[in-house]
Amino acid sequence: MKTIDNLNFKDKKALIRVDFNVPLDDNYNITDDNRIQGALPTIKKILADGGAVVLMSHLGRPKEGPTEKYSLKHIVPYLSKVLGVDVQFADDCIGTEAAQKSGELKPGQVLLLENLRFYKEEEKGDKDFAEKLAQLGDVYVNDAFGTAHRAHASTAVIAQFFPDAKYFGYLMAAELSNAEKVLNNPERPFTAIMGGAKVSDKIELIEALLDKVDNLIIGGGMAYTFVKARGGEIGKSLVELDKLDLANELVKKAEEKDVNLVLPTDAQIADKFSNDAEVYNGPNDQIPADREGLDIGSESAEHFAEVIRASNTLLWNGPMGVFEFDTFAKGTKVVADAVVAATERGAFSLIGGGDSAAAVAKFGMTEHVSYVSTGGGALLEYMEGKVLPGVKAIEE
Repeated sequence: MKTIDNLNFKDKKALIRVDFNVPLDDNYNITDDNRIQGALPTIKKILADGGAVVLMSHLGRPKEGPTEKYSLKHIVPYLSKVLGVDVQFADDCIGTEAAQKSGELKPGQVLLLENLRFYKEEEKGDKDFAEKLAQLGDVYVNDAFGTAHRAHASTAVIAQFFPDAKYFGYLMAAELSNAEKVLNNPERPFTAIMGGAKVSDKIELIEALLDKVDNLIIGGGMAYTFVKARGGEIGKSLVELDKLDLANELVKKAEEKDVNLVLPTDAQIADKFSNDAEVYNGPNDQIPADREGLDIGSESAEHFAEVIRASNTLLWNGPMGVFEFDTFAKGTKVVADAVVAATERGAFSLIGGGDSAAAVAKFGMTEHVSYVSTGGGALLEYMEGKVLPGVKAIEE
């Protein structure tokens, strides 16, 4: 793998695609800095070599060009603090100011460009836009795993302008090697834990995993589609009625491939979607018409935990319930505790970005699992066996 360890950056200007798409509150304070922290080792290595750094990223999904809410200038003070360097900022990612500021950068200095997505050309993968960005550095480094599944100008198209000077940053390299470890060298038993709202979001992943895992645990909202498919009463719980046949097919495939498919049997049943709902624990196939399941029940949580604790490789993607409400966080917490217990015993645990990463962070367990991915969608696609454009562009 071509990583930044293959090069000494002395007197070189590295153009790094980072993923600084971090959540901000109403006062533009960063509420979760995981993605920034993930990029620091790459930036610091280049600075320590005596190189200069030009950072480019997107933030949010601006629809109509430049928007105050999505300006990357809001993260400059925090970035300066964690890097111990006065980070400069360019009000545009291309154009005169970006060119001038990057041209004047000296070794040890850092420049952050304005949001790439203020230009529609970024998401369209426009070659001319990519070429303008390419002029801002001598070496291209992709350290943005969270966007590696997008064929955007700054993640996939730009690399062609650096045929002999393109590298993976440390975060990208770590993401890929940890995903590879789970996909290609899992120590058995290998258990995948799938949660979240919809089966349709995870169909390809589930099908790919059925060829690899020993146990497949399914919780969260998607489980009710399986319960409904076998004739259960699920009340107002989340369900994809057009996926009932698919759910039954997946159950059958698991049987054929000798995979232990573990589905919940009970639920935390609520009278409303609220933290202060009236709740009781009951069978998840006997939910009254005016109620809904918002978390796995205690019996299911304990069964899941038993399977998890006996595993040597774990992949977790998606919560077991509406964990944002403390009332419905118990199932996800039990699963998280079991993943930590298995990890402490020596198992390898990969947490798949997005809500799973948020849940682990909520319970203060990020440091107690093997690896927390920064890329939800990218990791899913990689696990499905898809080629990620941002990865292919460096490897070609």
